[in-house]
Amino acid sequence: MSSLSINAAPALLPPAQVEALRGIAVSHLSDNLHRLSGMGGLRRFHRGARLAGTAFTVKVRPGDNLLIYKALTMMSPGHVLVVDGAGDATNALVGELILRYAQRHGCAGFVVDGAVRDTAAFVEADFPCYARTSIHRGPYKAGPGAINVPVAIDGQVVAPGDAIVGDEDGLLCFPAADAAALIAAAHRSAAFESDIKAEIANGQREQSWLTRMLQAHGL
Repeated sequence: MSSLSINAAPALLPPAQVEALRGIAVSHLSDNLHRLSGMGGLRRFHRGARLAGTAFTVKVRPGDNLLIYKALTMMSPGHVLVVDGAGDATNALVGELILRYAQRHGCAGFVVDGAVRDTAAFVEADFPCYARTSIHRGPYKAGPGAINVPVAIDGQVVAPGDAIVGDEDGLLCFPAADAAALIAAAHRSAAFESDIKAEIANGQREQSWLTRMLQAHGL
């Protein structure tokens, strides 16, 4: 059996959907995914840019980034590099050189279940990068690995072509086919919360949104 598995790049989400997702709070998407989706074990290494795009998945041996190099040559603008590095913290899988190349060719961001390095470069570029940790030690380049297969990121299965969205609260993914319905549902959630914020601003102790919840539980 070959030590390498390389599959074609997934189709990209429509640009209008990506732009819409970039403007939606991850929490509103999460609420409409029954709060089951998400990658809570990774942290943000950039400043504040929102992440939205299409998952381009890579599974690597812990500490080895050979298949990431190959992925860079296959990705299209709008793809998000999603790397299953088994959560390993001993060797960084991406750093400034890969960041610069990926950004130059339109990559939307990185999601790495493993370590990164050159973290100041991610801050300076404000290039979306979520990873488990950082370390100065560089990677090996021997393989094996796989490209565009389902991967696990902090326990969340990510399929190639899934929508990936991230903000200051974290990351989640969902099938691209669900994007239109989730965008609409998230907009309704945002409008609902806006109404609650307006009610809170009136300063009254009695609030309809509190009363509804408490009455539903006999309180």
